[in-house]
Amino acid sequence: MASIKQIQVTFDCAKPERVARFWCEVLGYVVPPPPDGFASWDDFDRALPPERQGSAFACIDPSGVGPRLYFQRVPEGKVVKNRLHLDVRVGTGLVGEDRVAALEAECARLVALGAVRVRLLLADGTNESCLLMQDIEGNEFCLD
Repeated sequence: MASIKQIQVTFDCAKPERVARFWCEVLGYVVPPPPDGFASWDDFDRALPPERQGSAFACIDPSGVGPRLYFQRVPEGKVVKNRLHLDVRVGTGLVGEDRVAALEAECARLVALGAVRVRLLLADGTNESCLLMQDIEGNEFCLD
């Protein structure tokens, strides 16, 4: 059996491009080039049937290491807690007050982009501190 080489993380959302651009800013990702034959993603989008326009958007890690993120429009809104979430690793190797300071600094940057701070979970002897947050459409993620 062949091993899997890459994964894509898919988000259901109301406004794919808006959410994708938020995550580009969070992670340092970029929007990939448009498909062959199109000068821009707007040109590509206008070529789609009206019901599909604005229905999806993607972003990629410019280094090619991280997974592609894909955002697809769905009719229903978010109702319950995510069963899967991203951990944004900003405090790796830090402990105690240094870790909390790094988490809080990144939190402030992301709140300015439209994220919502939910709560700080302090170290408990097993896990280091992390900060629970929500993206611009309410999807949970952690600053870890």
